[in-house]
Amino acid sequence: MAKDSADPVSALRANTSVPFEQARAMPPEVYTSDEFLKAELDGIFSKDWYCVGRANGLGNPGDYTTCELAGQPVIVMRDRDGEIRALSNVCLHRMSTLLQGSGNVRSIVCPYHAWTYNLDGSLRGAPAMTLNEGFCKDQYQLPKVRCEEWLGWVFITLNPDAPAVAEQLSQVEELVAGYDMTNYTEVFFEEHVWDTNWKVLAENFMESYHLPVCHAGTIGGLSKLEDMVCPPGLEAFNYHTILKDETLRIAMAHDSNTRLKGEERRTTFLLAIYPSLLITLTPGYFWYLSLHPKGPGQVHIRFGGGMSDDYKEDADAQQNFVDLKALLDDVNVEDRGCTEKVFKGLSSALAAPGHLSHLERPNYDFARYLTAKTQETTAKEG
Repeated sequence: MAKDSADPVSALRANTSVPFEQARAMPPEVYTSDEFLKAELDGIFSKDWYCVGRANGLGNPGDYTTCELAGQPVIVMRDRDGEIRALSNVCLHRMSTLLQGSGNVRSIVCPYHAWTYNLDGSLRGAPAMTLNEGFCKDQYQLPKVRCEEWLGWVFITLNPDAPAVAEQLSQVEELVAGYDMTNYTEVFFEEHVWDTNWKVLAENFMESYHLPVCHAGTIGGLSKLEDMVCPPGLEAFNYHTILKDETLRIAMAHDSNTRLKGEERRTTFLLAIYPSLLITLTPGYFWYLSLHPKGPGQVHIRFGGGMSDDYKEDADAQQNFVDLKALLDDVNVEDRGCTEKVFKGLSSALAAPGHLSHLERPNYDFARYLTAKTQETTAKEG
């Protein structure tokens, strides 16, 4: 692939070649160009692990969710043996997609010709095929997609050589061990599409610098800029922490939680697990976004959340979370407005990236991750 001054991969490499103390935001073409999107799909989304949600969201046999990962439609479902598996969501007959959205099924039925698959992907039946001498039902099996669970999260990848999730994220597990993230129960899951680039929304999550302004009407007053800590990121993730105001009781560690001590009991971790799983983890509740690009100017969002099981016996816990969910919906309205404005601005002819605040350290580390992954891909093509 030819390299020139307009090449967004080269522009990003130049952008991240300076120390953080001198760094600027990523160049506009990283967000707007089809060329960079292709490099992301080839070098990131087709190679890394992608999170589809929480395992407890697929609690019963036949529960499923669907997604499109780097152009591949995928079903993730719990089978009759209680295992969560991922399968190609493409019929082996005339190649229609099979299931849509999320739900529960007894079998997988193609909406085109009713070829029917068992929950393990084996073909159960195909009408009007007896006269085809080459047809053998036992030879049809929906291709498997790699699928792993980690601390209650469900990940898939198209890459047979990707290191195991637990191996890649062992440092995350150590960092938040006192939160016992496996025992957080998802109570809502939604899907949305916003008119912004996926990286704009990811970066918006990675910094709390915008909270006092963008979220002045909701959560802007619950955290102070001086309480935000933004350490250097690691290879597979970055994070920052904030201290929540104790008036938000379900953000605090429950009285029964003896794992967290001192300030830990009101510390919120904002974890950005590459490429696109963004988790707000408080001692009492969590919510998350899992992002996938839909072209340069749109992002598909998987949005979910729930409570720590430490609170499950509290009579008022669910009502408190209902109230919190209403607040999160308002926060999303604010974030959507801010991130869509950013994409509109960076798409303009006069857009130019400014210097980063010390509170945007995670954004710099994210840019370095993107540089490494897209560079690998373009180098192989070149």
